[in-house]
Amino acid sequence: MKNNKQILTLFLDIGGVLLTNGWDRNMRKKAADNFHLDLEEFEERHQMVFNPYEEGKLSIDEYLELVVFHKKRDFDFNDFKKFLFAQTQPLPDMIKMFKSISKNNPLNIGAISNEGRELTIYRVNHFGLKDIIRFFICSCFVHFRKPDKDIFRIALDVAQVAPEQSLYVDDTKLHIEVARSLGMNTIHHVDINVTRQELSDYGLV
Repeated sequence: MKNNKQILTLFLDIGGVLLTNGWDRNMRKKAADNFHLDLEEFEERHQMVFNPYEEGKLSIDEYLELVVFHKKRDFDFNDFKKFLFAQTQPLPDMIKMFKSISKNNPLNIGAISNEGRELTIYRVNHFGLKDIIRFFICSCFVHFRKPDKDIFRIALDVAQVAPEQSLYVDDTKLHIEVARSLGMNTIHHVDINVTRQELSDYGLV
């Protein structure tokens, strides 16, 4: 076992660990192609307002008004929003693995995720993430986003767990580095088989 202290809380990223990302660069390119948007303008406006959106300071409708519907379009607002929501897909093998870990290990599982409010709520409910995760420390709820250390500190405080008794799984290396700097145990998820072995190394079966 990697750590001589029992892991009491497992923290999971959502996008890239349990589900595909919510609204990443590839999805935005797909949207630009599908709706014939100027990708350069789309990306420029996205970059200016996406942080406030993920921090819960803009609704998804406000985000889309600023990024896409700042000019007259020949497609419907709701059609574009439905397209955005439909991009999320589950990672079934990862969901199955963490459901098993939740069932077979005496620990709390929480999420630490960057995402806007409406998309977070949709993803949690549509894909049954409450079957795995007990509490959600999401950027839209706590108004900090990774890699800000404060979102990790909030997660530890909510869980009432010491960093060394927590384990955080994320597919983004920078987020892993920040969590590790706070004393949290970490797994940089790249491949399910490697992640499964690392979870086992921490005593999670």
